[in-house]
Amino acid sequence: MACGGGTPKCKDLGTSSQCVGCVSSADCSGTTPVCNTTTNTCQARPSCTGLATICGPNGTADCCASTVVTGGTFNRGNDASTPATISSFRLDTYEITVGRFRNFVAAYSQSMTQPAAGKNPSNASDPGWDSAWSGSLPADASALKVALKCLSTNQTWTDAAGTPGLESLPLNCINWFEAEAFCIWDGGWLPTEAEWNYAAAGGSAQRLYPWGSAAPDCTYANYSPSDFCVAPGNGGAVNRVGSESTKGDGAYGQADLAGNVREWVQDWYAAYTPTCNNCSNLTAASYRMIRGGGFGSGGTAGLVTSYRGYGSPSVRTVDVGARCARTP
Repeated sequence: MACGGGTPKCKDLGTSSQCVGCVSSADCSGTTPVCNTTTNTCQARPSCTGLATICGPNGTADCCASTVVTGGTFNRGNDASTPATISSFRLDTYEITVGRFRNFVAAYSQSMTQPAAGKNPSNASDPGWDSAWSGSLPADASALKVALKCLSTNQTWTDAAGTPGLESLPLNCINWFEAEAFCIWDGGWLPTEAEWNYAAAGGSAQRLYPWGSAAPDCTYANYSPSDFCVAPGNGGAVNRVGSESTKGDGAYGQADLAGNVREWVQDWYAAYTPTCNNCSNLTAASYRMIRGGGFGSGGTAGLVTSYRGYGSPSVRTVDVGARCARTP
């Protein structure tokens, strides 16, 4: 007996006893709803509640847009020594914005993330959220707001909501624990280094830069070729997410994979394994991986898709933010 349609759309798994509301985000219409596999219902992503469409090059795009990255095999580092196979997943078009994080702060508590939440469905080894990490989160929303003000001249967080131009800036001064907690709360996970690298390189296209092989300039990415692309001579700054779209976008539609802010990914820092099948480095170390260039990246070295950065998971800087991955 087939399942019925409607909202949420039902998934027919063969018999009436196997009918469920949804089994992936693809079962929910539009780009914003997600599938809650606990309740088998479609629901809006909480970071998107009440948000205006203020992102992208003209300030009219959906800040919560997310597109499918079609899986396949590629070479990490853009050479033949470290192949990786990645299953299809959805990666947010834009870096986490101030406006989206404002909804997280409103819902925030130190204990809000449940143990084992946020497991990557393509990685059977992923244990999800470790309850010990909650102790590395700020004690409450007030403490979180203070922590987000890491440098008065370049921080993007404000305690009061600002103009559309300010709310569509990428959130910076975020540490790894907060990035992971946000993505889990928002129905996804922090992408693995291999997932992020695959999307940036265009999969088997092995792009040198997210947009291809063309030499970078400020029309492709917000970085620092000789002086800053944004606020030159004045310390540099981030700009609205997607400001260089579509020229600087990756093959799967993601903006700012090079420039604006660098991005936390799931993995601990380590040398690449020889091969990878939906892998991530889950062995605790001193540093977590950071991918992509930032507005302060000098020259082009930090913009190439093979570039690897890292930092202490507790560190906060004005050129590091994050974006989330989701079920396809």
